[in-house]
Amino acid sequence: MPAQDRPDDTASSPLAGTRAQALQRLQVGISLLLGIVLIVGLANVIEERAKQSENAAVPEAAATVAPSPTAMANDPLADAGVVPDLPAEGADAPSPAPAASDGADDGT
Repeated sequence: MPAQDRPDDTASSPLAGTRAQALQRLQVGISLLLGIVLIVGLANVIEERAKQSENAAVPEAAATVAPSPTAMANDPLADAGVVPDLPAEGADAPSPAPAASDGADDGT
């Protein structure tokens, strides 16, 4: 199509678009950058407030009663029935099988 048959708007527009389109892209980019800066600033304010609250908080109070000794730690898997109860003492457990002989008395 010859250049004279095209409308004037498309013939004179550069590859980047018209001036209005370029201005709109610039406005959108600037507004997105400002939004990101605001979000980062808000996150920084929240983090600083959390640090101030943590520093102002009273540490955990000391216990007023002596802790009761626990007899034995429970095994949640054994309580649920997934694994059998294992003896608490290592002495009651069966000893492993003796090691295999060195092959001297195999009868050959």
